[in-house]
Amino acid sequence: MSEKKKKEKIIYYDDGSTVSDMSEVKGGIVDKTRPKEGGKKRVNSTFGEKMRTYFTTVKMMLVPMFVVLFILALLFLITTLIANAR
Repeated sequence: MSEKKKKEKIIYYDDGSTVSDMSEVKGGIVDKTRPKEGGKKRVNSTFGEKMRTYFTTVKMMLVPMFVVLFILALLFLITTLIANAR
């Protein structure tokens, strides 16, 4: 009979470093009542800041969107020409 190979148990050591501070998150919701470092409370962004962020993101995506639409239209045109040629 063949012997079963034992899986090697991997031991992870915590070096104390973190990727991000998740202390304000409780059950998927940010705890805004708890003050941040420095004793200041979190300030919500204004409507204008949110709109500026949104439109900046949309402007950044215009060129890639048009490139993808151009490629899709070109593929559609090519397949239509091939289908009609037969």
